[in-house]
Amino acid sequence: MNEQKLGAHGAFVLRLTLGVVLLAHAALKVFVFTVPGTVGFFASLGLPAIAAYLTIFGELFGGLALLVGFRTRLVALATLPILLGATWAHSGKGWSFSAPGGGWEYPLFLVLAAVVVALLGAGSFSWDQARSKTA
Repeated sequence: MNEQKLGAHGAFVLRLTLGVVLLAHAALKVFVFTVPGTVGFFASLGLPAIAAYLTIFGELFGGLALLVGFRTRLVALATLPILLGATWAHSGKGWSFSAPGGGWEYPLFLVLAAVVVALLGAGSFSWDQARSKTA
């Protein structure tokens, strides 16, 4: 395999991973914490209820878009406010995400993963790649 294909496959794996993580976090907010619980948590941080709804929406549709590789660079950038917000929400709890309440290392890693996805693009097996071949 050549370097270009390996890079495209690496971008694909990272894109899928970030998409799955975003979907998992949306599912947690809906099915485990519940939407009212998520709204309450955001309120406890001093954030308006709309921020909770936008976060769930962004994680759900951003995760789906990343899974299929649709507008990958734009979607990865659009998830940054959500991921930076998560980093901020956990910033007072220490570095390690295993700390009580979760630290900020994992959310910061997700911020950096989104930046890398935005820089690399969709990689292999994506809507974006298929569209560029037909254009």
